[in-house]
Amino acid sequence: MTTIIDGKQLAKDLNAQTKDRVASLAQRGIVPGLAVIIVGDDPASAIYVRNKHKKAGQLGINSVVRQLPATISQADLLQVVTEYNQDPAIHGILVQSPLPAGLDEQAVVAHIDPAKDVDGFHPLNVGRLFANLPGHHPVSCTPRGIMTMLDSLHTHLRGKHAVVVGRSMIVGRPMASMLLNADMTVSVAHVYTKDLSALTQQADVLVVATGVTHLIKETDVKPGAIVIDVGMDRDENGKLTGDVDFDGVVKRAGAITPVPGGVGPMTIATLMQQTVDLCEWSEERGTN
Repeated sequence: MTTIIDGKQLAKDLNAQTKDRVASLAQRGIVPGLAVIIVGDDPASAIYVRNKHKKAGQLGINSVVRQLPATISQADLLQVVTEYNQDPAIHGILVQSPLPAGLDEQAVVAHIDPAKDVDGFHPLNVGRLFANLPGHHPVSCTPRGIMTMLDSLHTHLRGKHAVVVGRSMIVGRPMASMLLNADMTVSVAHVYTKDLSALTQQADVLVVATGVTHLIKETDVKPGAIVIDVGMDRDENGKLTGDVDFDGVVKRAGAITPVPGGVGPMTIATLMQQTVDLCEWSEERGTN
């Protein structure tokens, strides 16, 4: 019997834990603060930001949304980031991607205080994850949410083979690092990988994040594998679907995430969790 990994329920449980942590901080007069910077008027970005803002409010996190024009200069955008870097009431800073043409997104991310980098994209935090360094540091939210999902299965991961399809800085590369840090043997596949199916059939844990609708079919999956579908695609009928052919793969997998209702809810829940983490770590350092 295949386990359908219920991302909505796991996110609900995680949000309840986060809300309790926020309430505990409030008793000491501390309110976690999240600043979200959105540049331009990209419709998808506006929806993402609105959802994040709404969820933060429900959990008691002080969410500040800064809407900036697409015509803003690089220097002025960096100055806005500096303001939040220096604001003790803000513990997490997020610059919504993508930025309009003409702005250097990597430079903007690198300008965020690493201790407030709620997305976990700052080069220092990426390096800390890759090196598996001890201590507190934020990590990319989608892969961290996926690790929470894997933990919920109570599956022994050490020594097993994980295959990550996709090598983006948002999902693929940090996901591979987290799985490696969990003592798995990790393979990373991408557009130039030869015989992808032969590789994915070896995976005990298969994470797919490519944006290619139904790239992974039933015959590409090892029987009993855990399959995590990060894709958010539209099929020919406009229906929301993923990178994995769910109807076929569900017959073969041991556990699988649906789309929608799988990884997506966990990403926002993890963002809120990490905002509170940054607040608590700031308190530990005495910088609140």
